[in-house]
This record gives sequence, structure tokens and C-alpha cells, in this order.
Amino acid sequence: MNKFVSTATAAVLALSIAGCSGSGGSQPTAGEGGGGASTPKIGVAIYKFDDTFMTGVRNAISQSAEGKAQVDIVDSQNSQPTQNDKVDLFITKKVNALAINPVDRTAAGVIIDKAKQANIPVVFFNREPMPEDMQKWDKVYYVGAKAEESGTISGQIIADYWKAHPEADKNKDGVLQYVMLKGEPGHQDAELRTKYSVKAIEDAGIKVEKVAEDTAMWDRVKGQEKMAAFLASAGDKIEAVLANNDDMALGAIEALKAAGYFKDNKYIPVVGVDATAPALKELENGTLLGTVLNDAKNQGQATLNIAAVLAQGQTPTKENTGYEITDGKYVWIPYKKITKENMDEAK
Repeated sequence: MNKFVSTATAAVLALSIAGCSGSGGSQPTAGEGGGGASTPKIGVAIYKFDDTFMTGVRNAISQSAEGKAQVDIVDSQNSQPTQNDKVDLFITKKVNALAINPVDRTAAGVIIDKAKQANIPVVFFNREPMPEDMQKWDKVYYVGAKAEESGTISGQIIADYWKAHPEADKNKDGVLQYVMLKGEPGHQDAELRTKYSVKAIEDAGIKVEKVAEDTAMWDRVKGQEKMAAFLASAGDKIEAVLANNDDMALGAIEALKAAGYFKDNKYIPVVGVDATAPALKELENGTLLGTVLNDAKNQGQATLNIAAVLAQGQTPTKENTGYEITDGKYVWIPYKKITKENMDEAK
């Protein structure tokens, strides 16, 4: 009888110890043998929570983590110093991997240095670090989409409309007069989307003239304010609106509505990027001409999958992440043209 009690007690103690080692602060980091962690911990920092597109990415990360990893997702509040503090806290907590959507892409090098010193792998997403920073360490990866591709598609949507609707040339001068709503100055997506959207229109054989251009910082309210200012200064001269993202495009639409557009045959084509749910509603209503699917679901899923593999001490491959890895470090999620005709493909 005593022998039975002694054996049972030993079994209970063994289970108790096993349970503690898998859930408490003693869980090893990637650098301390993270491959042994049954449920890896991943620290995720988003540049700001109230960005519509990044909310989609954040939700995809959370959903993809189920059964794979424990994620701690924090808001950097559009402040790089705040994000740096969040990274420091993650390192102190000994997470197994980091997934960072940088506030300032040029600040990625500092984060990489901190992660390397702690031997915690890092996956950047949506905002691409500088190439030289990506080469600092072999445990640095990036998940995103090629901004020039989204710009090209945006321009093609406008070009197709222009060719199909002769009435779009209001002053009959054969030149497309446009306004541009840019995202954050210096952000690679803003610069490349701006450049390549205009290039695509020109490549389609259409002459263009920029009536106005201003930054609206990816923001809907700012987009509305800038578009109202464009209308006040240029008015009926404007023949198309190009916006680097849907939020700014939706702001432009609000300003156009206030100015009497989208009724009584008064129309200006507006194009955005992201294919967010609010944008798809305007697409259905006919106020948004087109958008470009920036695949939040796959960006979030790829980020989580790569971080989880790294957190287990493994090298990411297509086989263990489900995504093609280019140049050993990059996962590129393709864009897709979305118009009213195929909008169901964006849902």
C-alpha cells in the first residue's frame, strides 16, 4: 500500500513539473533552445492599431496563431520610440520570436541589433526594412507585397476607364488631369505606388497632367480634407483621383459627395489600394471605381507561420511555412485588381 502511494505521488510530481516548464517564465527563448518550447511565444508590434488594413493583418495573425503559438500583440501608437520600448519588453519576457510592423522602416536596424544580441529571430512585415539591415543577420525575414505592383494595377484601372469612357476627358484636350493622395512621405509603398500608378497610365498611351498632389498619411479624414482643398482650387479640372490606399480614397469620396458628385451624372473615377471592407461597400455603390487587393489575410498568416517556425529553432521553408521564400529572406504576397465585377474575390 505504501509503495502504491509513493508511486502515485511521484507521478503527480512529474506531471506538475512538466506543466510548469511549458507555461511559465522558464520557457526557453529561441536562443536558449526555443525548439523545445511546445507553444512558442511571439511578440508582435503593429505600427498603430487604428489603421484599417493593419487591423486585417493583426486579426489574421491572431487567427493563424491558434494551435501554433501564443501571441502578444501590442500597439506602437505610430511612435518608433514606443515601439522600441515594446521590443525591449518582449526581449525581457524572453519571447521565442518577434514579428514587427515598423513605424519607421529605417529604424529596423536598431531592432535587429537588439534581437540578434538576445538571439531572438525577427520577422518584419508590411513595411520593408532597408536592404542593408536585412543582411545584418540570418534570422531576419520580411513578409509584404511589392508596392510597384499595386501602383501599376491602380494606374491600369484608371487607364481602362479612360479608354472606355470618352466623356471622362471633360475638357476634350486628350490629357488626363489627375490628383494624387499620397501616404506617408518616404514610405516605400507611398513613393512606389505614386510613381508606378502614373507610369501605368502613361504606358497605356495616355498623356497625363498632375493637377495637385499632397500627403494624407494613409488617413481617411486627412484624405477628405485634402480632396476638399483640391476641389476648392482646381474644381472641374480634375478628371481622376489616385489614392495610395483605400482610407484616403474613401475620404476623397466623402469630399466629392459633399461637392455634389456621384449624382446627376457628375462623376470622377477614384482608385484606392487594399480592398478593405469599407472600400468594397463603396465599390458596390459605384462611388469607388476600383481598388487593389492587398492580401491582409495571407500577410498575417505568412508572418505568423514564419515566426512560429523560427521560434521552434527551425529554418523557414515553403514546406514548413506554406509560402515561397525568395532570396532566403523574403515572402512576397501578390496583389490583385478588384473592380465591381470581381469584388467577391476580395471578400
